[in-house]
Amino acid sequence: MKTSSESPFKQNYQTHLKHLKLKGLQPKTIEAYARAIRRVGEYFDEQIENLSEAQLTDYFTDLLASHSWSSAKLDLYGLKFYYTHVLRKPWVAPGLIKPPRAQRLPDIVTVEEARQLFSATRTLSY
Repeated sequence: MKTSSESPFKQNYQTHLKHLKLKGLQPKTIEAYARAIRRVGEYFDEQIENLSEAQLTDYFTDLLASHSWSSAKLDLYGLKFYYTHVLRKPWVAPGLIKPPRAQRLPDIVTVEEARQLFSATRTLSY
């Protein structure tokens, strides 16, 4: 039951929570997406229905100054879910953020690469 004293943001937030549960998402995902909408709502004074790509760019730039890439990605995915399932609007910023790729060591090294690794160590125990 909705009361007329609730703001549109709060009504949409409750709808968002219902959609998250109905989609069968894991509890941690529901918590992360809900936190994302609260954080975005706080940043934009609960006026998140018509955000432009420029506004989202500013938001995620500020968010990355104080949070990790994984937090930014969760906020992005939570906001995308909100726009798609609650507002039923097209997502305005596809591919907005991409975290830096970490360079990983290969699982299998060649004989020459192993020789280089061994020659680079100075202590035999390593």
